[in-house]
Amino acid sequence: MAQPLLAPRNGLPDLIDSDSNFENVISELISGSGPIAIDAERASGFRYYAKAYLIQIHRKGGGLHLIDPIAIKNQDLWKKLNDVFLDQEWIIHASTQDLPCLRELGINPGKIFDTELGGRLAGCERVGLGPLSETLLQLQLAKEHSAVDWSIRPLRPEWLNYAALDVDVLIDLRDEVEKLLIAQDKLEWAEQEFAHVLTLDLQPEKSDPWRRTSGMHKLRNRYALGVVRSLWELRNSYAQTVDVAPGRIFNDETLMEVVNKRPANVDEFAKIILKKTRHQDLPVKNWYETYLAALELPESQLPPMRGSGTGLPAIKIWEEKNPSGYARATHARAIVAARALELNLPTENLLSPDLLRRLCWPEPQLGASGYEEFIQEFLSQAGARAWQIRALQGLLGQALAATEPYIPPTADEATAEGEEVKGITQQ
Repeated sequence: MAQPLLAPRNGLPDLIDSDSNFENVISELISGSGPIAIDAERASGFRYYAKAYLIQIHRKGGGLHLIDPIAIKNQDLWKKLNDVFLDQEWIIHASTQDLPCLRELGINPGKIFDTELGGRLAGCERVGLGPLSETLLQLQLAKEHSAVDWSIRPLRPEWLNYAALDVDVLIDLRDEVEKLLIAQDKLEWAEQEFAHVLTLDLQPEKSDPWRRTSGMHKLRNRYALGVVRSLWELRNSYAQTVDVAPGRIFNDETLMEVVNKRPANVDEFAKIILKKTRHQDLPVKNWYETYLAALELPESQLPPMRGSGTGLPAIKIWEEKNPSGYARATHARAIVAARALELNLPTENLLSPDLLRRLCWPEPQLGASGYEEFIQEFLSQAGARAWQIRALQGLLGQALAATEPYIPPTADEATAEGEEVKGITQQ
């Protein structure tokens, strides 16, 4: 039975909101030992920019510290913190979420331990910080302040207490996750994954981001797409200027209402735009002019119905476009799923769906050893980690040789097939 952890075990520290106190924090952390646990709170859903509004750091013997990055004037102090611990391990839960804002400050770890990713590889069913702490530490964390606006000043004591708990348990959680990984001979896998995360571009530029507007799938002509694009860009530009999340200016439902109702004048336009927003001073007259201009765009300037994405289509529509690739992909997907089940980890962590599609779409090159050489070279160049390639060695060749789509077996056949796959992987 998990015990509620209502406050940091060594008490709630004072908020660090001056350069001099921050320098003292660095000195205290230096006096500690072992890895550094770090977490960041952003104002996602409230602010346009995903910067950090609170940094929590904990090190054994070095204390637990809450730092207000907005109050720190000497930005070189963040680089000093980073440089001092450059050779140390940083413990982060769900590192892909926090690394961008940490790097923006000047914290760019050279080595990490991601407790969420480690939990996935260890086969934990629930890998959120709260559930994982309950399972592995028998501690229940309060999460009622997880969605607050961290850009508000002053930060409330109950919020700071919640934030402190996240790093208070993180070192202990890291050790428990490591024990699971060692017991399952997966620690090397995790280390490869952690190193891989540090090579990723976690803020890639998205092509035609306006196409992700909710409700786009219902539009049937390019003129409507042109209006969506114009309104989305207006909203995004304004949100960026005032540093407010775009959905708080007006949401996608409002945008699509304008597209579908086609207001006949500025008053009707304003009525729709201002109906569900707290920002009543929006420049709706100027926006209405842009909206009218979008309605009059010549066909040559209208966006195509489909974007020019470089990714491959979903496997389910390959059957007609690329039947040979479809046969290969269905078999590969079944093989990867079976192997992941055997290894007690999520299928997507064994081989990402995108990588599976890219492997199966083209005609594979048959070599002296079948397709193994092609598979090894492709996966390696595509960024698959060594452990993933080894885990799938000798299996994916069967998929690339397939000429007919995979048909799921009956229950009895599935048992026999599972034994066959297990035998192959243990050879």
